[in-house]
Amino acid sequence: MARSKIHVGIEIGTSKILAVVGEINSDGSIKILGTGETPSRGVRKGEITDFKTVHTCLHEAIFRAEERSDVQIRTVILSVSGGHIQSLNNRGLIDLPEDQNEITEEDIEELKRVSREVEIPRENVFIHSALRHYYVDGQERVINPLGRLCNRLEASYHIVHGVKTRISNAITCIKEMMLDVEAVVFSPLASAQIVLNRPAREQGALMIDIGGGTTDYALYRDGVVAQSGCIPVGGDHITNDIAVCFKLPLSKAEKVKITEGCAIPGDPELSETVHLADEPSFTGRHIRREELDLVINARVAETFELLRDRLRKNGGLDRIAGGVWLTGGSSRLHGIDRLAKEIFQMPVQRHEPPHTQGPPAASENPAYSTALGLIRYAQLRDNDLREAGRLRSLVRSLFSRIR
Repeated sequence: MARSKIHVGIEIGTSKILAVVGEINSDGSIKILGTGETPSRGVRKGEITDFKTVHTCLHEAIFRAEERSDVQIRTVILSVSGGHIQSLNNRGLIDLPEDQNEITEEDIEELKRVSREVEIPRENVFIHSALRHYYVDGQERVINPLGRLCNRLEASYHIVHGVKTRISNAITCIKEMMLDVEAVVFSPLASAQIVLNRPAREQGALMIDIGGGTTDYALYRDGVVAQSGCIPVGGDHITNDIAVCFKLPLSKAEKVKITEGCAIPGDPELSETVHLADEPSFTGRHIRREELDLVINARVAETFELLRDRLRKNGGLDRIAGGVWLTGGSSRLHGIDRLAKEIFQMPVQRHEPPHTQGPPAASENPAYSTALGLIRYAQLRDNDLREAGRLRSLVRSLFSRIR
């Protein structure tokens, strides 16, 4: 029986720094062994602005995760985000030599290299080259071409790239704690692994992860990622708008947003005023609920409309029968699902707890989607490596028998 394997996901977010220790059981299920979370300082819009402060926060989160999981962390999988990260789809092709018509591993690696030959800014580096589809002599959606007979092999890849120095800052922060980074994953591609099920990806679905400083998204069609990206606006911007408009401390504005705010103005089920009680160094007052909701609505609607228009440019919202899926800490905002339905004109679902074992506080909290998705990402990567090894052995055995 296969042994279980432990992975650690690290998210350095704008609002929180989170470490999740997960165990992949022999049956493929995931068990959350422990988590460590600290408020994030020194991060703005998903990017590190104060290295030393982030290092201190990260150290505390990892220490808590080790203590709760009873696991000594050595390697981690790191998520990255930020407005500097871009994505595109590119299709490459190779013609097999006349004296060879069977696809080999070398051909597949050459095809991957050719498909990545796209022009990106000099200061950027590749983060992902995610396979979308293979095409063998024009036949679409070939799952694995190894050993197939053909003259021309093509592939479509989803390529993600970002500014090298900004990505390196996060990696360096991890390595200074004497930890190894085994993989770097663009945040929405991690979140999608835990939020979107297989039927949703096949039907076509848009996942929106609304965090504190960014809104990440991943659009899937025909089971594979079609577009992904990041808008540097999140829940913290809503909080700041409330603080400015009503002259409130940020901590008070955050609390009002969570407990009283609504993304749809004029909800008849809610009272007309919000009462803020007296506190030390704060004089209580009343706020008109309609004014509060209008402030929230303006920021959220602007973000959703910006994303909608960005996706429409490339026909991204065509054939999305699976609808919109919301996750991330700010997706808990009251009425945000109704506003998304109104703007995207399609069904909207909130985060549903994934099938994992362990503390329900972690699996049921949409703010944990990215960190949990990193564990799932590692599991799928391990499965792909094992399957690739099995297929290589099978092809070698078949060719040997033929010879």
